[in-house]
Amino acid sequence: MYVVMGATGHVGAAVAQTLLARGEQVTILTRRPERADHWREKGAAVAMADVDDVDSLRAAFRRGQRAFLLNPPADVAGDTDATERRTIANILAALEDSGLEKVVAASTYGARPGQGIGDLTTLWELEEGLRRQSIPAAINRGAYYMTNWAGLLQTVAQTGKLPSMFPADMPMPMVAPSDLGEVAAARLLTPVDDAGVRYVEGPQRYTPRDVAQAMARTLGRGVAVEVAPRDRWDAIYKGLGFSDEAARAYVRMTAVTLDEGFDMSGDVVRGHVSLADFIAAAAVQAAHA
Repeated sequence: MYVVMGATGHVGAAVAQTLLARGEQVTILTRRPERADHWREKGAAVAMADVDDVDSLRAAFRRGQRAFLLNPPADVAGDTDATERRTIANILAALEDSGLEKVVAASTYGARPGQGIGDLTTLWELEEGLRRQSIPAAINRGAYYMTNWAGLLQTVAQTGKLPSMFPADMPMPMVAPSDLGEVAAARLLTPVDDAGVRYVEGPQRYTPRDVAQAMARTLGRGVAVEVAPRDRWDAIYKGLGFSDEAARAYVRMTAVTLDEGFDMSGDVVRGHVSLADFIAAAAVQAAHA
């Protein structure tokens, strides 16, 4: 049995769906089991677990032999770093005496020690916690989510402008959630000694201008990249509903990414979903939402 966190989101859902398609037994974890009938219809079991309740999470982990771990993104209206550090501590505590023989965890490119740099530092704490405990842990550092761009489709359709904090011609590793899910599912199925860090990105690197061109083809209109200057980032995040603490963390995370790029050392796994195909599919999905 495979236990999957985050199945109500893009990546966790892709993990669960990939395992089910291979005929594996899957239990998805959710705070609202009454809203998970679609997973039952797909053949999954459903367990109630709350990342803020260590006992419920440990009990859910005990239902399987292996688990996919995903720290839920915190509400940006609060202190995201503090919230995510707390939920990471809960996940690590729930692993104790869980009986799991292996875990696969979602992390991010650029994970590093430090404070106040958003996911780069909170997910580093998750990685370090997994290294310190006894269960073999495979860690997948995912590239920049293509879903971050898809959320701008309506704005782009209305304005013809793609807002970006990155230079228009900056090559970036990007990845579709389905690719992240397939890679994570594959590592759940490998022997326990398949542990350690791997990087996961799409078939090639793309620039914000490539994103604009993909949207232009999908929307049937011209799209230009509109790059926000660094001194406007804080105000932009706050305008989107971020708290002062969250805006500060995301500004620092964006700055580190821009200033240091995406150099890394380690194994890279490439998915198959292209940016153009992802944007086209996201537009269809948004039209039917």
